[in-house]
Amino acid sequence: MSVLVLCLLITLLLIIRVPVAFAFIGPSLLYMVLSDHSTGHALRLVAQSTASFPLLAVPLFILLGCLANHAGIATRLFDFALALLGRVRGSLGYVSVGTAVGFSWMSGSAVADAAALGKVQIPAMLRAGYSKRFALGVTGSASLIAPVMPPSIPAVIYAGLAAVSTGALFAASVVPALLMALGLCVVVFLLVRRDPNIQRLEFSWARVRETGVRVIAPLGAPVVIIGGILGGIFTPTEAAAVGAAYMAVLGFAYRTLRLRDLPKVLTEAVLTTGAVMLIVASANLLGYIFAREQVPQQISEWVLGLTTDPTVFLLLVLLLSFVLGTALDAVAVLTLTVPILLPLSEVYGVDPIALGVLMILSQMIGLLTPPVGTVIFVLQAITKARMSEVFWGSLPFLVPFVLLCLAIIFWPDAILYLPRELGL
Repeated sequence: MSVLVLCLLITLLLIIRVPVAFAFIGPSLLYMVLSDHSTGHALRLVAQSTASFPLLAVPLFILLGCLANHAGIATRLFDFALALLGRVRGSLGYVSVGTAVGFSWMSGSAVADAAALGKVQIPAMLRAGYSKRFALGVTGSASLIAPVMPPSIPAVIYAGLAAVSTGALFAASVVPALLMALGLCVVVFLLVRRDPNIQRLEFSWARVRETGVRVIAPLGAPVVIIGGILGGIFTPTEAAAVGAAYMAVLGFAYRTLRLRDLPKVLTEAVLTTGAVMLIVASANLLGYIFAREQVPQQISEWVLGLTTDPTVFLLLVLLLSFVLGTALDAVAVLTLTVPILLPLSEVYGVDPIALGVLMILSQMIGLLTPPVGTVIFVLQAITKARMSEVFWGSLPFLVPFVLLCLAIIFWPDAILYLPRELGL
């Protein structure tokens, strides 16, 4: 009964738009007081939950994304992709996807991608005759590649919670992220192939060379970060630090980042890191309460009594992750559910790496679905569009993501091939 009341209080606070961390920590502290636990013990649990070396990579990857955003890397990638594909019908749709893939190697955050790319891509598409819904949909859905493609902040969180190799999880995420991009390109082709209002640009090798030179150095960042991790040169934390330093050097070299901009960049990184870590800490306290009340054991008994089929188990995980992802931040969902689902996955013989990729991908879909839909709010702030425009524009682009989740469930070995070949 106490857990039920706790969950109802949290749900009520989320409905009235209380930030996720405070919606978790308020009722949790109330539970601790009413169950004769000291608040000092609760605060120690909160503080200890973030004292983890793997989690140290999170603020550094966030700083890397902020530096890339302020250094104008997104604009350089957009210009190069447009020079290559400008004369193709629906070129700006493909350019949006390609730019998102390039920027995802540096940001690791869907919100950062949507903010950085939306300011460039959406006005360009509207000027070229694309519908507003299409522009919002392709930009929002393409931004979801970033939390799946390494370096992924949710992947770092999952790896820390599940005690699995971050490098292995990164390697397993590459193929799904590329398939996400391919699926988006198919939807773009189907939506724009007969639209007579879309403008095209003349192809110019001179423009390709000019814009290509401008992206050579930025594209070195993923080589340094991912190559260093997979090659065993850096730990993920060290790779994040090196990547942030590399991006800062690029920003100063391009003169798009100045010393006076650093306080703003650092403030943005600190605020984002604080929000993420507060969610991790509050969700850990809630997880402690669930463990004390034996909630994981009860859920395990219920699931094991429901099915013995690992495929059905993964379908339930997909449904749970998607539903929770529509209302909660991915970090909160992972922190709450991984301690429950990981032991279950071992019983069913499910690889924890495949489980992590499935959970992260399914939760990303929730970023473009009400009631929370963080990416929806970002695009609203940029374009002053209505929530319904963003959601209905994004809906066709979410179909390949759902199909990809189902493919991972039925053929998990397809994504596990790369980390196995790399010996991770």
